[in-house]
Amino acid sequence: MNPVIFLILILTLLTNPASGTDRLSGIIEGIHNKYHDLPGLTVSYTREVVTRSMSMLGAQAKGDLATGRIYFRPPHFLRLEQKTPKPETIIANGETLWWHVPDKRHAYKYSSREFGKELGLLSDIFRGLSQVEKRFRVTVVDQNDQGEYLIRLKPDPPWQDIDRIRITVTPGYDIRVLEIYNQLGSITRFTLKDLTRKENFKEGFFDFVVPEGVQLIEDGG
Repeated sequence: MNPVIFLILILTLLTNPASGTDRLSGIIEGIHNKYHDLPGLTVSYTREVVTRSMSMLGAQAKGDLATGRIYFRPPHFLRLEQKTPKPETIIANGETLWWHVPDKRHAYKYSSREFGKELGLLSDIFRGLSQVEKRFRVTVVDQNDQGEYLIRLKPDPPWQDIDRIRITVTPGYDIRVLEIYNQLGSITRFTLKDLTRKENFKEGFFDFVVPEGVQLIEDGG
């Protein structure tokens, strides 16, 4: 799992608070009220990557799947624990991002400067959508049979690799599905569930110590 792509996905979990239409404004307000006062959160995910050729086959094709859980504590502490198909961990604390791949016995260390845009968005989003409107053009695309809203986010100015992002929001203002479309036509889809308010994390939960026998590769090496 590329940590840059993951962060971009997570950073788009919420939407623009100043989008113009009454319907969109109401949705944004609902999402804001749902998330902005949380002292911390944890949510499980399933991630699927569908290539352009696979997407043309529709339901006949299934992409590679991964599952795990995301933990976040304001203002900028993130931990992602992938469980399947193999364990991986990403930890970000505002200064450093770590990516641990036990299967390869590698740990990658990156400066937060390399992910300034992504980490800044993540912090803004989970603390209440403070700056997101400066980075996206947002529209309500549709409403499905379950009453869920389909919302499109178009990076503005454009991002090099990402064409657009689409999120599915429940009537209760939970982010249920997050899809990112890259410039080559592939889709990475996150399905989120079991959002839980988290009051406290144990000491050191967002720190990383390189395990014995694991090779440290700095700045992505």
